[in-house]
Amino acid sequence: MSSLEYVQFYVRQAAQRLNIPDRIVRLLMNPDRTVKVEVAFERDDGEVETLVGYRVQHNNARGPCKGGLRYHPTVDEDEVIALASLMTWKTAVVNIPFGGGKGGIAFDPDQYSSAEVERATRKFISRIREFIGPYTDIPAPDVNTNPQVMAWVMDEYSKYYGFQPAVVTGKPVELHGSEGRLDATGRGLLYVLRAYLEKVGGDLTGLRVAVQGFGNVGSFAALCFYEAGARVVAVSDVSGGLYRPDGLPIPRLIDWVQRHRLLKGCPEGEAISNEQLLTLDCDVLIPAALGNVLTKDNAGDVRARIILEGANAPTTAEADAIFQRRGVTVIPDILANAGGVTVSYFEWTQNLQQFRWPATRVYAELESVLRQSFQDVWTMAERLKCDLRTAAYALAVGRVARATALRGLQ
Repeated sequence: MSSLEYVQFYVRQAAQRLNIPDRIVRLLMNPDRTVKVEVAFERDDGEVETLVGYRVQHNNARGPCKGGLRYHPTVDEDEVIALASLMTWKTAVVNIPFGGGKGGIAFDPDQYSSAEVERATRKFISRIREFIGPYTDIPAPDVNTNPQVMAWVMDEYSKYYGFQPAVVTGKPVELHGSEGRLDATGRGLLYVLRAYLEKVGGDLTGLRVAVQGFGNVGSFAALCFYEAGARVVAVSDVSGGLYRPDGLPIPRLIDWVQRHRLLKGCPEGEAISNEQLLTLDCDVLIPAALGNVLTKDNAGDVRARIILEGANAPTTAEADAIFQRRGVTVIPDILANAGGVTVSYFEWTQNLQQFRWPATRVYAELESVLRQSFQDVWTMAERLKCDLRTAAYALAVGRVARATALRGLQ
């Protein structure tokens, strides 16, 4: 099952439970717009290279499209459509006034110089500038993009339309970004799990956590859980992982990665593979890298009792069914990792008002939104007598369907 088929499977399932008319479901399935462009730019050696870039706007019934830009060799049209659809449901789950968008360029930025990545970014934005804007479609960071890339996006767009900081979120704080945006997704994972544990009578102290992926989301999640008193027993990145049953010293690991770029060679724990991390004996598994890492082939070997999805679509539908049969709780991506888009909403709001919030307000507002969203999903799960993923999709699909019907788009 492809990423797109995976998302559509859950949308159909939710629509059936809510008895949403077929004419509305058809509208919810298909993206409003798909843009594919050539990104031709000059390499440092003077050669001209052409890449392929995408921007998909899935649904704007509840507000402007919102979603990240990812730079990765696997980026293609189906993947971007699937991820844009996920953003529609994610923004609806946390009830912020956006629809879903996504975009990216099919390349590995690690194989290019910073100047080359900047030129590719600027050319990409110049090609899609007519389709994005503060009230139309607002990009943000995603896989292999960061605040610096978002600064280039803002600057390139502003060349054509004047000062427009609200066109993109996830910018550096020094360039109209928001306090708390960089760590928002990782911190949000902590807030969501804390809300879940309060429902089931658990506690963070001493909880054994394994984090697959040590990029922006995974590293901040590991740090937040470490500071909250959990034992982060394992982490990993593309170079492999580290395991230490009494808990890893996360600040020292972050310092190591800042100096060496990857975890490989770090002496703070036993070396393990990414595959081994997924099946470690732990309480909470956080897949925080790419999608489709938990499959029917390894789901039966996962020993965590809670899976907290930091990445987008890390669990296939087949694996999800196995987890349900085994009684493993999966807190789904469209709820668990919604901290990033929530603080992006705060940044967008601040930019439109030309006003800045302190970090204390950002974190308080983020926790409030995620706690309410978890409660909404929990209530839906009790109402439908279903798992949390089905409940989250039902909540989101219901909200988007009502907005679509009210706008008269059927």
